[in-house]
Parts: sequence; C-alpha cells; structure tokens
Amino acid sequence: MGLTPAERTLRAKLAAHTLHAQVDSRVHTEPARTAFLARFDKQVDPTGQLDPGERTRRAEQARRAYFAGLALRSSKIRRARKAGGDVA
Repeated sequence: MGLTPAERTLRAKLAAHTLHAQVDSRVHTEPARTAFLARFDKQVDPTGQLDPGERTRRAEQARRAYFAGLALRSSKIRRARKAGGDVA
C-alpha cells in the first residue's frame, strides 16, 4: 500500500529537516544558485564579447525581468482563482 499525499508531505519534510540539520544550506545550494545566475550571463552575452561590467549590468536586468514576469503570471493566476475562473 502506498503513502497518502499527507504522508508523502511529512516524509519530504522529515528528509528536508534532516538534510538541513547536517549541512550548511548555503553551501549545499551554491552550485544551483551559480548555474541559475549564469543563465542570465549567457542570455545577454552568448558569445562572451561584452565588457564584464556591462555583462553584469545586463544580466542583472535580465534577472529582474525574469522575476517580474513570474510576478505578473502569479498575479494573473491569483486573480483568476479569486474570480473562480479556469487556471491554465
């Protein structure tokens, strides 16, 4: 017999708490953060020809645009849910 959704959630929480009790979370997630931020560098300067300062400035703007887009989509979904509409 499988686990219920609530039991799976509890098992996942147990695993997460156990992991974070044993390792420094910042160190553990550093490779993922680095890869995530590098995607914006590659997006704004795929050939690597920009001055490093300009690439950093543009990558920061691309990152901000990415998160602004997420916020806009989230807002639309919340509004649709509040109105009882179909969220697709």
